[in-house]
Amino acid sequence: MPVILSADHVSKVFATGRGDPIVAIDDLSVDIEEGEFVCLLGASGCGKSTMLNMFAGFTQPTQGSVRLRGTPITSIEPRCGMVFQSYALFPWKTVRTNVEFGLKVRGMAKRERRERAQFFIDMVKLTGFEDHYPTELSGGMQQRVTLARLLATDPEVLLMDEPFAALDAMTRQVMQEELLRIHESSRKTTVFITHSIDEALILSSRIVVLSARPGRVKAILDNNLPSPRHVDVQLSPEYAELKKQIWDLVESEVRHHDDTQG
Repeated sequence: MPVILSADHVSKVFATGRGDPIVAIDDLSVDIEEGEFVCLLGASGCGKSTMLNMFAGFTQPTQGSVRLRGTPITSIEPRCGMVFQSYALFPWKTVRTNVEFGLKVRGMAKRERRERAQFFIDMVKLTGFEDHYPTELSGGMQQRVTLARLLATDPEVLLMDEPFAALDAMTRQVMQEELLRIHESSRKTTVFITHSIDEALILSSRIVVLSARPGRVKAILDNNLPSPRHVDVQLSPEYAELKKQIWDLVESEVRHHDDTQG
């Protein structure tokens, strides 16, 4: 498959105004192919969110380049849609009008945007909740609305910054399976940030393991666990073997992070 998103020898340095600058990412290179589901995995503070923000065009690399289909990303890139950890919904809008929002901004006719919004509301299994407000929904349902709103605008790449981190364990598991189902049907290229090995193993086609700050690529692993995946895959010997391999890679990075924070 062709490469859709790439980072080429990217470094990102933040000035602090209080001494030495912080090197968040150092000489990071990765290619992401069209249709892939790639997880960026690493300890807190390793630069995962910084890298995702550069893919979205929210911030620019200090050195190197970030590219979408070979063209440098130099400003906010509408073809790369972001899902944040917080739900970022308009509380005064219903499920339907939240999902329609981006389409309305684009000037889509009311009937067409209503039909398109309904398609994605159905896709994320919120049929019957169209006229509910965010405060009337659970956290998992609110994140489904966020995902439907993003999918409705048809970005080429989904960027997801730990979108299920605030959910309870059972809801998080359900949302992971729902996201896999949606990915299978939409085939959207997805870059997903997590610090959970289990989440990366359930979701990804490839896992990019990052070092502790400054973030560098420590390893890139193919995830060949059977697909479509269900939580039952966690009981398999193949899962346990791959999880141990990843843990061996990240253990020293987690300890390094804890030592520097201590």
